[in-house]
Amino acid sequence: MAAAAGLGSEELIEVFKALGNPARLQIMQWLRDPEKHFGEWEPIADRQAVGVCVTHIQAKAGLAQSTVSSYMSTLERAGLVRPTRVGKWTHYRRDEERLARLAEALAVTI
Repeated sequence: MAAAAGLGSEELIEVFKALGNPARLQIMQWLRDPEKHFGEWEPIADRQAVGVCVTHIQAKAGLAQSTVSSYMSTLERAGLVRPTRVGKWTHYRRDEERLARLAEALAVTI
């Protein structure tokens, strides 16, 4: 398989693995519209600029902190989210540029 839209086969495989877990896929869907999905929690920082606090993702998902941290690390390694530290808290937002390149790569690869 040739590299497409700047993404190689190994990168695409990592993305598919990351999104192959239902909870990680759900988190990505929530992060598409953080105000809608995390509005019940007072933001620690601007959600549009830095993303959603991992504690809010944990609360919404109803999963253990260690599980959510592991899931977010997997999404980060796949290049799907970007972390930002705000004080002692880590916030995550989707990497929309990377997601656009991924969509392009899928269009020409599959």
